Amino acid sequence: MTMMYTPDHLELELQAPTSRRKTIEKVSIVVSKGSLEGVYPGLIMANGARMEGIEADLFFTFFGLDAIRKDRFEKIKVATVGNPGLHMPTLLGAIPGFSALATKMMRRQMEKIDIPPIPEFMELVSDSGVRLYACKATVDMFGLTMDDFIPQVESIISVGEFYEKAAGGQIVFT
Repeated sequence: MTMMYTPDHLELELQAPTSRRKTIEKVSIVVSKGSLEGVYPGLIMANGARMEGIEADLFFTFFGLDAIRKDRFEKIKVATVGNPGLHMPTLLGAIPGFSALATKMMRRQMEKIDIPPIPEFMELVSDSGVRLYACKATVDMFGLTMDDFIPQVESIISVGEFYEKAAGGQIVFT
């Protein structure tokens, strides 16, 4: 039997499950934001999936493409303007240099808990078997080519191809 605690701390006994729960076997993660707090969740989830033996794909679209662009992936910053997660007035986020300061502080905190910088993390997840894809519609819209991306990007694919690759798995939008 499994014990469960309710919010008011009453102990309840539950029947043991008759069949073991299945875990997912495949996950496709869409990264659409080009900020530090927009890119890292996808990388962390993909890395965690591979650590659990789950097949994982990362699909970068819109400003999420910044995370895989050779000219931008080392310069990703915290979004300070209009970011409710910072719990401060938007006006402060607009102060020159504030985004750089917030980014430096965030990177320092991540370093303390051994979260690698984006370039290193991209290599790590790719080496673990995560496949990285760029969204064709966004690539076309921004006038990019495969030469604009880091070497870990497997290919530029359409949304339809993304759905084919995601078939039978879970899709997560970060």
